[in-house]
Amino acid sequence: MTTTLSVRIDVKVRKRLEALAASSKRSKSSLAAEAIAAYVEAAEWQLGEIQAGMKDLGEGRTVSHERVSRWLRSWGQPDETRAPE
Repeated sequence: MTTTLSVRIDVKVRKRLEALAASSKRSKSSLAAEAIAAYVEAAEWQLGEIQAGMKDLGEGRTVSHERVSRWLRSWGQPDETRAPE
């Protein structure tokens, strides 16, 4: 099921979208719908991860900056350490 959504976009972006649609033999609408769906998916994931991180922080589940820095400095070294937990 689909629905119609009207959006305003910059003239230059519209021209680029038209060119992309022509070269890919797809409609502007399908390209725009695909782009919006990808953005919504990524934004939902990002916000979910931020919220989970904030919950961890609030519940005291953290790793100190020093422990992470020490681990990062060990990358590529013979005595590379495991990620801190």
